[in-house]
Amino acid sequence: MEIKDNAFSRQFEITVDGKLLSIEYSFQEKKLFLTKIHIPDGFEFEEIISDFLKAIMAFAIEKRYKVMPTHPKVVAFFKKNPVYKELLPPGIRL
Repeated sequence: MEIKDNAFSRQFEITVDGKLLSIEYSFQEKKLFLTKIHIPDGFEFEEIISDFLKAIMAFAIEKRYKVMPTHPKVVAFFKKNPVYKELLPPGIRL
């Protein structure tokens, strides 16, 4: 999956079946805050959203960022995928 980093809008984006999915972010001191997920109405492909988040985690690993999950779907992703818990900053427990 290829994600686009739209730095102007501060969001990662993918297009699936002509629909734009995006996850808003902000950076602060080597931390990537995932703040909001925009899912088009009627989009029900949870597996694609999970793959989207996995691609963002790969980006965070490559850049050596810690990830702050501030959106409930991102928190749920971390709970379902404990392999990524190493990306959480020290002291953050879900």
